[in-house]
Amino acid sequence: LKTLESFEKQGAGRSEIFMEQRNKKFIQNITWPEYAKAAKDGVLIIPVGSTEQHSQHLPLSVDVIISENFARILTEKIDAYVAPSIAYGYKSNPTSGGGPLFPGTIDLKGNTLVTLTKDILLEFIADGWKKIILMNSHYENQAFLAEAADLTIGKQQEEFPKVILTSWWDNVSQDIIPTVFDERPFRGWDLEHAAVTETSLMLYFAPELVKVELLSDDGIGDDVPRYQRYPVSKTLIPKTGALYTSMTSTAEKGKLITDDVIKNFLRFLKKEFNL
Repeated sequence: LKTLESFEKQGAGRSEIFMEQRNKKFIQNITWPEYAKAAKDGVLIIPVGSTEQHSQHLPLSVDVIISENFARILTEKIDAYVAPSIAYGYKSNPTSGGGPLFPGTIDLKGNTLVTLTKDILLEFIADGWKKIILMNSHYENQAFLAEAADLTIGKQQEEFPKVILTSWWDNVSQDIIPTVFDERPFRGWDLEHAAVTETSLMLYFAPELVKVELLSDDGIGDDVPRYQRYPVSKTLIPKTGALYTSMTSTAEKGKLITDDVIKNFLRFLKKEFNL
């Protein structure tokens, strides 16, 4: 305890990390009786991300950090708990994640992600959870998470248990896009990998992990291929791994996106879960 207290005195950033480790809304930090009580009526959020390159200015854990932080904020708004994250995702595509050419991009096969997610869902449902959210932040995961949810719930006749699959970018309101992209045009969510929105969210959620001196204007040119090529092109993606500019990213934009997305999450969660 004394060691913990001495570390906390060294800076607010470290103190926040320790507080997160003690957050009782993360199920790994509670006892099984507390967990069993939470499962009866609470909402369970399973953050899903990836471990992959995010250019030279962001860490490999970007997608997990974003999912966990959206989940954490939701626990402050509704009776929700956060499960340990699924930290690996489906294969990164070149035009939405940089592809497999970069060290640190650790991919799962599609059937692995489906089976893993389905097994986890079945275990939580067996424990009594009836309201579950798959909180996704990795573009390529969506179809496989949908398959897992369908295989788990698809033939069920009752309304509950219910699984909601959502990705944060699908919940960004159109009216904030001009503010977020006030200096550069919005080119689509696939190219926002390590670009303005993800970098802004990281500047808001975990600024100590952003190497701001390495923000760049690198990216794929105007002629973005609308097909996938195998073997993957070694010249399509810049050597930095960036798909689009990150130069206009700010923590303020990250907060704007976060507040908007949380508002839209709450709108449909209250309806779907009868909150």
